[in-house]
Amino acid sequence: MQEIILMSDPRVAAVPVEECGEPLVDLREIPGVRIDERLADAEGAYTRIRLGVAERVATAQKRLPGGLRFLVVEGYRPLSLQIRYFDEYAAELRAANPEWSEEHLYVQASRSLAPPAVGPHVCGGAIDLTLCTSEGRELPMGTEVNASPEESANACYTNAPGLSPSARSNRTILATALSSAGLVNYPTEWWHWSYGDRYWATLSGAQSALYSPLEWP
Repeated sequence: MQEIILMSDPRVAAVPVEECGEPLVDLREIPGVRIDERLADAEGAYTRIRLGVAERVATAQKRLPGGLRFLVVEGYRPLSLQIRYFDEYAAELRAANPEWSEEHLYVQASRSLAPPAVGPHVCGGAIDLTLCTSEGRELPMGTEVNASPEESANACYTNAPGLSPSARSNRTILATALSSAGLVNYPTEWWHWSYGDRYWATLSGAQSALYSPLEWP
């Protein structure tokens, strides 16, 4: 089995960042892409993404089979929100597993949420998305977007065994389009793809990440 590098891996944090200065752009401007509102915020931060990521998503959208579209759930995430999400999830795991050390807890939490210091969403480099029809009907993917390992019995892992043929096929369609456009997947979350962040640099072999954390607006 191929090694899964988690966001908590020291190799990710060790990647230097050379900020390239790309702006955040609005995903709603990409032809064909649909935006889901389940994580909508008043400022519209969730529809923002770095220009380089948006360009690659636009390329990937054109490579989807006819009648299919990306349905974007979340792009940019403010650091304060990432910290809250991570701390809340860690607290849930701590309560359920009081015997775990803090180090082990940190690693286990990173399966579902990136440590804030290296969070791809925080720098505008990550996008959470699924597939839908042109009418907006979501395709079966095996789990909901943002399902945790605990609630999905690890079916959230991109290559999880035991998926239905339709879910496996749909994940393959999603992965083929996005990876061919230059994005990388977080293997514990089939819906999470990124470019330009430290995790992307770790997997792609880039000498440095392109995006540092942003405050927006």
